Amino acid sequence: MSIDKSRSRQAKVLYALCASDDLKPRYDIQGLESAPVYAIDQNGLRAVVSDTLSSRLRPDRRNISAHQAVLHTLTEDHTVLPMRFGVIARSAEAVQSLLAANQKTIREHFERLNGRVEMGLRVSWDVANIYEYYVASHPVLKEARDEIWDRNANNGDHRDEKIRLGNLYQSLRTADRIEFTEKVKEVLFDYCEDIVETPVKREKDVMNLACLVERKRLDEFAKGVFQASKLFDNVYLFDYTGPWAPHNFITLDLHAPTKKKELASSGSGHSG
Repeated sequence: MSIDKSRSRQAKVLYALCASDDLKPRYDIQGLESAPVYAIDQNGLRAVVSDTLSSRLRPDRRNISAHQAVLHTLTEDHTVLPMRFGVIARSAEAVQSLLAANQKTIREHFERLNGRVEMGLRVSWDVANIYEYYVASHPVLKEARDEIWDRNANNGDHRDEKIRLGNLYQSLRTADRIEFTEKVKEVLFDYCEDIVETPVKREKDVMNLACLVERKRLDEFAKGVFQASKLFDNVYLFDYTGPWAPHNFITLDLHAPTKKKELASSGSGHSG
C-alpha cells in the first residue's frame, strides 16, 4: 500500500498488527490526539497507526481511553494483535521495516490467535464485609478471634495474636481462591482454548481470568460461565466482559530492524 508522502515522515502511534487483505481499509475512528487512524502494509502484514507530533505519550486517562477505543473497534470484526500503549515509530518507513523484520513471529502469533478473542471473567464475594463473612463461615477463624476477644484486656494488647489472626484469615482466603479458581477453570476449559490467571486487585475478588475463545463460540462460553457459577451459592458474583483483543495471550517481542533506533515508547516496544 502506498503511503501519502506528506505524512510518511511523521511519527506513528501503533495500535495493532494484523494480516493485510490487499484492500485499503477505511477506519471511521480517531486515535490519540484526535488523529485519523489508518493502515500501513508490508509483506502481507498490516500496522494500524495514527500520526503524532509527540515523542512520548502521557499515560493519562484520556490517552489510554483513546487507545483502548481504537482496539475495541478493530476487534469487533477482525483478529488483531494489540500493541501496548505508548509505542511510537519514527516514520512510516520505520513501521514497514518493523513489520518486515518481525514478520515470522507476527505471522506465528496471528496464526495461533486468528478468529479468537479474549473474554474476561471476574468472580467476587458479594458480601458487605469479607472478613466478617469469613469469621461466620470458617469456624477455625471464629474460634481464634473469640479467644482473643474473651481474654482479659489487662493482659496486654495481644498484638502478636492479632497478627496471627490476620495471617490465618489471609491464608484461608488464599486457599479458597486457589481451590475455587481450579473449579471454574475445569469447567471453562471445555469452552475456551486457553486461560490465564491475572492478579486479583480487590480484597473481595476471588479470581480474575482471561480466556481465549473462538469468536464463533462466544455464546457457548457464556453458557460455560453459567455452568461454572452453578457450583457456587449466591454469595459469589460472576461477571464476564469482552470480547477484547487477546492482550494476555501475546508474547510478541518486537525488535528494531536496524542499529538506528526506529522505535520510541512511553511504555514498552512489546505487543500485548
